Amino acid sequence: MIGVFDSGLGGLTILKEIKKELPNYDYLYYGDTLHVPYGNRSDQAVYQLTKNACDYLFSRGCKLIILACNTASARALRRLQQEYLPERQAKQSGKARRVANNLLHSTRSRNTENILGVIRPLAEFIAAEKHELVGVIGTRGTINSGAYKNEVGKLNEKIKIEQVACPLLVPLIEENWINHKETKSILRYYLRSLKLKQVETLILGCTHYPILMKQIRGVMGRRCLVPNPGEIVARSLKDYLTRHPEMETGLEQNGKLEFVVTDLNENFKQVAQRFWGESIDVALAEIKN
Repeated sequence: MIGVFDSGLGGLTILKEIKKELPNYDYLYYGDTLHVPYGNRSDQAVYQLTKNACDYLFSRGCKLIILACNTASARALRRLQQEYLPERQAKQSGKARRVANNLLHSTRSRNTENILGVIRPLAEFIAAEKHELVGVIGTRGTINSGAYKNEVGKLNEKIKIEQVACPLLVPLIEENWINHKETKSILRYYLRSLKLKQVETLILGCTHYPILMKQIRGVMGRRCLVPNPGEIVARSLKDYLTRHPEMETGLEQNGKLEFVVTDLNENFKQVAQRFWGESIDVALAEIKN
């Protein structure tokens, strides 16, 4: 099973496109709605909350987790990959050594796990487009981390990145203020400097923001490319599975889809269903303390 994690409902914009590109796999969506937003939290807090989410998803049988959250990808992914995963693998190896020799190989195969983020695929897209002036909007945490500048710089140091933090957008989206005039006014304010600088591409560095895709494209105009991040991440995931058959063969393909959150309320259901385009069942995650 593939786990998709976000601090709230924004990760649905990623899962929706992944499901289109790879419809046969089993997916478990986990939204930490109890602690949303992550953008203004400390690095340690973001890491701990993301680690908790990974613990839950792995415990539910996920072998691959997508951090469909730019803040978590920017400020927790590297530590999860360098510390958390090796610790899990060490514990699993210890358990495997206590299993009979004829079960060792199959146990190791079942324990293949990984965690991926959303920033690297978007950085690769930016580098491939070869536009010299690129805008990035995101939470304060993502922007302050410099993650996009760092990743794009590794691929093409000639590309200039202009960044703008948009801390009010996630709460407005979570509160279902998508079509309110106040949201449109705030959006124009945030995008004004990027529009004046005539950025050629605008990257939505928060998975909540595609919910405002129509409004954002309207403000930026036709000369600015505003790609759908979900489509980019979905293509990248498909390529990853092709290149890693040891992971792909361990994933169930029954077309199952499950949504869980850490705090369940009617507002979340309404916004989630509105974006998903159809009624979905959202359950409260049963987390063991």
